[in-house]
Amino acid sequence: MESQIQQIHRQLVDKEISCVDLIQEKLSALKENTYNTVNTLLTELALEKAAKVDAKIANGDTIGLLEGVPFGIKDVYMLQGTYATASSDLLKKYKSAYTATAIQKLLDAGAIPIVKENCDSFGHGSSSENTIFGAVKNAINPELVGGGSSGGSAVNVAKDHTVFSIGGDTGGSVRQPAGYNNVYGLKPTYGRISRYGLMAYASSTDCVGPIAKSPEDIRIVLNTMSGKDPKDQTTYSSEAISQDSILNTVNIKTVGYFKNFIESEAIDATIKSDFLASIEKIKAKGIQVKELDFFKSDILVSTYYTLAMAETASNLSRLDGTNYGDRVDDKDLKESYAVTRSEKFSEETKRRIVGGNQVLSQGFSDEIYLKGLALRDAISENFEKDFGDVDIILSPVTPNTPPKIGDSLKDPLTMYLSDAYTVGFSLGQLPTLTVPQGTETGLQVTAAKNNDELVLKFANFLKDTI
Repeated sequence: MESQIQQIHRQLVDKEISCVDLIQEKLSALKENTYNTVNTLLTELALEKAAKVDAKIANGDTIGLLEGVPFGIKDVYMLQGTYATASSDLLKKYKSAYTATAIQKLLDAGAIPIVKENCDSFGHGSSSENTIFGAVKNAINPELVGGGSSGGSAVNVAKDHTVFSIGGDTGGSVRQPAGYNNVYGLKPTYGRISRYGLMAYASSTDCVGPIAKSPEDIRIVLNTMSGKDPKDQTTYSSEAISQDSILNTVNIKTVGYFKNFIESEAIDATIKSDFLASIEKIKAKGIQVKELDFFKSDILVSTYYTLAMAETASNLSRLDGTNYGDRVDDKDLKESYAVTRSEKFSEETKRRIVGGNQVLSQGFSDEIYLKGLALRDAISENFEKDFGDVDIILSPVTPNTPPKIGDSLKDPLTMYLSDAYTVGFSLGQLPTLTVPQGTETGLQVTAAKNNDELVLKFANFLKDTI
């Protein structure tokens, strides 16, 4: 699919459509949808902004490329004056006091937010079932999960309810639901986009990520949100990626894949065969393909969840009903804290907080947490070595196809293992893009740090190859 952003821009400029009509059409579709993707519709705000765009066009003023384009926001971002629930019972009445940097950049470019989107509560899950708003349903088969934690965002893009959506990726939360719903989803290099105003899950791997239907739309949105932010000290300045640069794929010479991912007993037989067929098509284009050795997937999953649970226990300690969220009063302050957190957090969130506190507790931190940090460093060093040999690493997005709604809630361990092929790239803080080709849940394209342009190049190459 070609760029929807550019198509809408041309239609608005040529007065083939009005912005108000476009926004109203999307809002109506979101209101009527049966996929549980909506937490809050931003009707008044969106129509007000749309009217201003129409007025500019009527006056003959120039509009920007993103001006008037409707988009969705995963409900873990601040947008001043709107609900920011994190799909949780604790924050279901909480309104943002400010706007996240990434979202503000889109607003400054004229893009129009139309919906806060359903997700796993606080990003804790891989299916978008851990939510007070009801499980998100898969865009292709509503009996299956929409993926998580950015499930509502991916389904809205897949169903054309939004032109693009902004998800959040910690261990695969943009890439996996993008794969489950056959759309593009990018986890950029860590620090390329400011995390200010994104509710923290695991601060060392949290990334702001766009979901869209084409590499070109991903590029446009990525460029808009990127840049150094004094409110986030992990950010850095980056050059804009041009359209011409991602269409020129001649400098991609070598592709690698982790043979232990493909030889694993856990991988679905069809995903394995489809992945290997894709590798053969890439070889046929004259690109050298190399098998790579990597950490076993169970080590990646255990390392990621050790660190992620420790960080979420720390990050969510501020949520006790005093400064944020609904408070449940009890006989004294300590009991009020305990009851509020016990009643208002989801079972999955409580599981991760307990696990994180265990990891950080005296007697366990040296044995578990510090070992996890050392493994993360080793994983990063392994990636540096691999990218000395190959330009791109290709992998399946998931080892299995989407489960039926309800199955993941019965077996949390299986849910964690569904992240086996995404978490390693998060630990390495690498740019990684899901493309909706090659297997039933897509392919994952990864490049070295700060080389986000290359993953978009290879996505365009795959469009003509697979």
